[in-house]
Amino acid sequence: MSEYLSADKKQEIFGQYGKSNADTGSPESQVALFSYRIAHLTAHLQNNKKDHNTQRALLRLVGKRRQLLDYLKSKDIERYREIVKALNLRK
Repeated sequence: MSEYLSADKKQEIFGQYGKSNADTGSPESQVALFSYRIAHLTAHLQNNKKDHNTQRALLRLVGKRRQLLDYLKSKDIERYREIVKALNLRK
């Protein structure tokens, strides 16, 4: 398996979207990490259309990200708007 998500890349994502590099639990950093993984799996599925296990994993990740975004929206609408804008999730 290729190492597409190294520890350094995770630290970079958490530092950019979380409160610090060690902030792995905030909804913003989780959503950013899920978005990175979703983009990677989407690219993989474009080349491997019959990979149903990856397709299922992708759908689960999208669902998890949706749940986190719903939670954030109910708790703090401003933080929700900021992360959606930063990750360019809405068209």
